[in-house]
Amino acid sequence: MDLSHQPVEISIDQCIKCNICTTVCPVSAVTDLFPGPKYEAPQAGRFRQANQPTPDRSVDYCSGCRACNLACPTGVKIAEMNARARATMVQQGKISQVYRLRNNLIARAELVGRLAQPIAPLANTVLRFKPARFAMEKMLGIAREAPFPTISSHRFTPWFQRHLREQRENLAMGSHGRQVVYFHGCSTQYYEPRIGRAAVHVLERNGFEVIVPPQNCCGLPLLSNGEFTAARKYHTSNVQKLVEYARQGIPIVGTSTSCTLTLKEEAPELLDMYDEDTTLVAQQTFDLNEFLVSLLDQGLLDLDLQSIPLTLPYHVPCQYRGHRLGRPGVEILDCIPELRVVESEAACCGIAGTYGFKVEKYQIAMQVGEPLFAFIRESGAPVVICDSETCRWHITHATSLPAIHPIELLAAAYDYQPEGALAEVLP
Repeated sequence: MDLSHQPVEISIDQCIKCNICTTVCPVSAVTDLFPGPKYEAPQAGRFRQANQPTPDRSVDYCSGCRACNLACPTGVKIAEMNARARATMVQQGKISQVYRLRNNLIARAELVGRLAQPIAPLANTVLRFKPARFAMEKMLGIAREAPFPTISSHRFTPWFQRHLREQRENLAMGSHGRQVVYFHGCSTQYYEPRIGRAAVHVLERNGFEVIVPPQNCCGLPLLSNGEFTAARKYHTSNVQKLVEYARQGIPIVGTSTSCTLTLKEEAPELLDMYDEDTTLVAQQTFDLNEFLVSLLDQGLLDLDLQSIPLTLPYHVPCQYRGHRLGRPGVEILDCIPELRVVESEAACCGIAGTYGFKVEKYQIAMQVGEPLFAFIRESGAPVVICDSETCRWHITHATSLPAIHPIELLAAAYDYQPEGALAEVLP
């Protein structure tokens, strides 16, 4: 049965009650507050009727990691059902006003970044001031221990504009007409601009002219918190800004695996947005490692790489698994001479976007991530590799080890001067 472009609830009848989804759920494994994917999605879904009070309470403890979706042998869209049930709870006022305010605040990384970036040193000091964090926990329910990222003192896009002016002649000579759109996301814009710089270097090294159009938050944090109305505005805005490039057949690539999955699949599916423009943008969107692997497969990837003699642990985030691409990050890193990548077998780091920032879920997030944290501690490595920004922040919070994006290693192998933690590791 073809379930594409159908409401996710249609897949309820595909459930064969095998409980495989429950065996892979990282949340139900550590807490009784969440009874498991089968109970919450296809089972409870049969009792959800339009315009009726939702029977859900525990569904809000679903982290949206999609492990259940990937394990389901019949294609039931479990995580999507839970996300829609959460949205119904929001719509019906079943989330307290304080927690809804909290959810909207932590789900708007772009707004927080835009307001805080001009006063980054002060904002970072406040966010690390224990009395302030205690007050945030008591007043808003934001866990005092949660791993807030460091706000960068400069944004990615002004750097890119300066870079374009400096490199315009070289780009014109070296691109051979090949162009690529870079969707940087909120984390690169306001928190980790070094990742955007590394991505631009890698793409230009491979002969592409990089285009960075106006863009906004992908809306995934809002979707994850049941704020579908606001998320729809975000996604519609991005589609309008990106669709002209998609019509020209220009690939849209991103370094945030969560952002690219949202553009590809999560927003269209959860919001029932299957219009021509949304579908076209989804079809032209690629995770950056996915895009680079396609170049590798065609023999077009520049393999003139310097060696990096390190053995590093690598965690594939849940959202990356949701792309159903295999391990493109590992395939790319395997191209770097002397670099040895040891993959994590852990199911999830636990943070799940904004999930682990909430006081009622912080300890669950830490318990879910403990197998990963133990693996990382035992590795004895100087840094950890991970594709997701929130996973990187959570890993560093739990292990005290800095975490980097795979593209930073590839850029360094292309002779790009490493930044941040990688600069301290490489000679």
